[in-house]
Amino acid sequence: MAKKAHADGKVNVFKRIGKFFVDCKSELKKVVWPTIGSTFKDTWVVLSSIFVSAVFVGALDYLLTMGFGTIMHIAN
Repeated sequence: MAKKAHADGKVNVFKRIGKFFVDCKSELKKVVWPTIGSTFKDTWVVLSSIFVSAVFVGALDYLLTMGFGTIMHIAN
């Protein structure tokens, strides 16, 4: 797409900025916003996934700490 320039060779910046905001407004009209129910459902899925991951990482950390502690105790 070729840029239209004035007689002095400059591109009209204010027209381009205006077109940007008009395009943004038209794109926002196409957005399908989630319902409250689906937002809460998705939030619970994320929170439960975080909890499960935290328990897994915590258990793995505990087991590795105990294992390396035992190895270090035997080595001394």
